[in-house]
Amino acid sequence: MSLNNGLSTVEHNRLVSFIWSVADDCLRDVYVRGKYRDVILPMTVIRRLDSVLEPTKKQVLETKKMLDENGVLNQGVALSGIAGQSFYNTSEFTLKELLNSTSNQNMRKNFESYLDGFSDNVKEILQKFKFHTQITTMSEAGILGSVIEKFTSNNINLSPYEVVDDNGKVLHKGLDNHAMGTLFEELIRKFNEENNEEAGEHFTPRDVVELMADLAILPVMDKIKDSTYTIYDGAAGTLGMGTVAAEKLESIASQKGKTVSTHIFGQEVNPETYAIAKADILIKGEGTESDHVYYGSTLSDDQAYDKSFDFMLSNPPYGKSWKVDKEKMGGDSISDPRFIMNYGENPEYSMLPRVSDGQLLFLLNNISKMKNTDMGSRILEVHNGSALFTGDAEGGESNARRYMLESDLIEAIIQLPENIFYNTGITTYIWILSNRKEERRKGKIQLIDASSMKKSLRKNMGKKNCELSTEDKETIISLYSNFEENEYSKIFSNEDFGYYKITIERPLRIKVSVAEEKLEKLKLLMETLGVFDEEVTDSKIKKAEQNGLKQTKASKAEVKNTEKMIAYYEVLKSLKNSDDYLDYVSFEKEFNKRAKDKGLKQLTLSKFSATGLFDMFSEKDEKAEPIKKSNGELEPDTDLRDTEIVPLLFEGGIEEFFNQEVLPYHNDAWIDNKTTKVGYEINFMKYFYKPKQLDSVEVIVNRIMELEKESDGMMTKILEGLQWDLNDIKK
Repeated sequence: MSLNNGLSTVEHNRLVSFIWSVADDCLRDVYVRGKYRDVILPMTVIRRLDSVLEPTKKQVLETKKMLDENGVLNQGVALSGIAGQSFYNTSEFTLKELLNSTSNQNMRKNFESYLDGFSDNVKEILQKFKFHTQITTMSEAGILGSVIEKFTSNNINLSPYEVVDDNGKVLHKGLDNHAMGTLFEELIRKFNEENNEEAGEHFTPRDVVELMADLAILPVMDKIKDSTYTIYDGAAGTLGMGTVAAEKLESIASQKGKTVSTHIFGQEVNPETYAIAKADILIKGEGTESDHVYYGSTLSDDQAYDKSFDFMLSNPPYGKSWKVDKEKMGGDSISDPRFIMNYGENPEYSMLPRVSDGQLLFLLNNISKMKNTDMGSRILEVHNGSALFTGDAEGGESNARRYMLESDLIEAIIQLPENIFYNTGITTYIWILSNRKEERRKGKIQLIDASSMKKSLRKNMGKKNCELSTEDKETIISLYSNFEENEYSKIFSNEDFGYYKITIERPLRIKVSVAEEKLEKLKLLMETLGVFDEEVTDSKIKKAEQNGLKQTKASKAEVKNTEKMIAYYEVLKSLKNSDDYLDYVSFEKEFNKRAKDKGLKQLTLSKFSATGLFDMFSEKDEKAEPIKKSNGELEPDTDLRDTEIVPLLFEGGIEEFFNQEVLPYHNDAWIDNKTTKVGYEINFMKYFYKPKQLDSVEVIVNRIMELEKESDGMMTKILEGLQWDLNDIKK
């Protein structure tokens, strides 16, 4: 068996094993196992680039000398042209020549000089790898020479050229760019296995990536023309999604007799991962394509802000805080048009999610980069369940879903099996978006349950214990393509996921009881405060706080006005009644009228009530009359306030829902229309819930009978024992 490039699987595995052995042979006493990648990955890059440049190294040095003599400052284009690559090295050394250094110290100095001779694009990669730190570590440990010797050994060939013996026999095949890319990816995968906690951040499983690429390309393959297509990933990782999608597109185009060129773009915030992605492109010999890999946060430093793309595939971080990005974007004053726009009747329609989870921002970023062409753009993005339903109505997450659904962008959402990723066992979903839906999909969204479509792995890879087989992927693609309802596929209108969140109010009803015992309680409290002695102090007030007195500045001031406090008491005393007052408004009017007769300013029930002392005379009661505000509106009881969810498609709308579901139970209720909100959520599991089948009575009875047989007369013995105990008691 051979790989696509002609390199046999055996040869490929031997290369991987040899490079892996370098770590075990040279690094194990200096580095912990999880840090081997800090040396091996950049050294693999360096050796590949070194070997690619070897045939033209002499000419590059001669050209460099000539340019220097003529005072030419901008030499990059010329030197790259001589090297035949998008990079070059002007050091006097090759990697092999470094082994001639007379001492470890000279080797370090010469190695650093050699690395400094690379073009800026390579030096940036090494900087992101923080490789100069590793040089220091290896030099001080005395293993720098051993590592270089291993990578330049005649036992391996990382160059694109064949290695032959004196008789012309091929000892080692050359590695073309594809083979080198495959080798590099395999090394990354193995290192990710060693660092399971980081695997998912850097590496999306190839089975998932292939499925996403198929779902991105296959539905529009009839629209592919002889043209150039762009592919983008705003959470690029090692750029594996873009690479696979490009290969898929080129393969399909070739089968259809079309000639296409693809350009991959991506942005990555992790420096090492960015370096891996950029190095991989350089290693594959894709020239200036490496300039399309951007470093930095896509959210706060979008370096593709002025671009649009044909295909966008991403696996953004989910459940991860974007607090740092938020501060960089302006904190509470964010105005980024990707996330805050003029939509509907809201000029500042916000789709900003909770700061604890920024995954939907990556999807919105992709949407902002969709092309307005005949084919439009297609987006494939992986999310966890929170993207489907978290966030209250008119909150950021809900608003994002509303915008996507009302704009008719979501084609389908596919639930993947659990434990399909390396670093998480949670359920994940592939979102498929397009701004050029087929006619049959317009106004609709398809949900596909692929949670059971998997093949178990013989050995877990981190938390990944299963994979999508070829048959599984074909089944999923078929479910999507057929666009029919069955056990695994459900089709809904976009409005099915929308709802109104309405606030139900009920009137505040308070009765007042001015009984003798309550008046006596108030009098005793006032005596404790020193009201009748005209010496209310802060210490006395503090003692009274356990009896309902509010500890506000206004309350304390009111209590210290002993004349007013005595007047309140007298008014209440004059209203003493064995019956409850069921009309609070009428009681308040009468209270205020009698208070006014005392000749004191601002002597009102509301002032007295604000102290908290009137609470001992009042309580809520369903039999009391509703309290009305001065404008005639009913005063709502906040304790009885409730919310209801009304589907957008509820027949008859909000009013009919209210008449059916609320008024029969509370005929005094009303809707606060000023607080009605619109929300969207996609409750995936609701549509695919399968209740557990309970055993029949017959099965249960048979099971009990079997257990009785297995007990072998145990119950009889227990009963006999109890009988003996009873006989003893009788004696």
